[in-house]
Amino acid sequence: MKISKDIQAYNNKQASKDKTICDLLAQTIVKVLPEAENKIWHAHPVWFLEGNPIAGYSKQKAGLRLMFWSGADFEEDKLNVVGKKFKDASIFYTEPEHVNIKDLTRWLKKSRDIQWDYKNIVKRRGRLERLK
Repeated sequence: MKISKDIQAYNNKQASKDKTICDLLAQTIVKVLPEAENKIWHAHPVWFLEGNPIAGYSKQKAGLRLMFWSGADFEEDKLNVVGKKFKDASIFYTEPEHVNIKDLTRWLKKSRDIQWDYKNIVKRRGRLERLK
């Protein structure tokens, strides 16, 4: 699957350094998870497997935040911004050279293998269940 036009438009709106980071993240995610659907969701680029959000990024004050919805269970020290209510974990990037493709590839593979069911969280009244 290719990067959606909406995600490319999001990337193109970023400042030069941030655009480089966004493009690098998007290209790597598509390469490692070619089966994942990608689109703008809640105003940010997000990748889904079978309708379940697994990875995405957004521009924030601290930099570009790469988030994995089930990342708290990846047991990865560099994913050090862990959500309090859900199972998400993140890393912030401020420079393109800070993106470690080897780490990113490993995390993306884990995002396929370790998933919590966010797709049905509303139906389950906020309760998460492990899929994989």
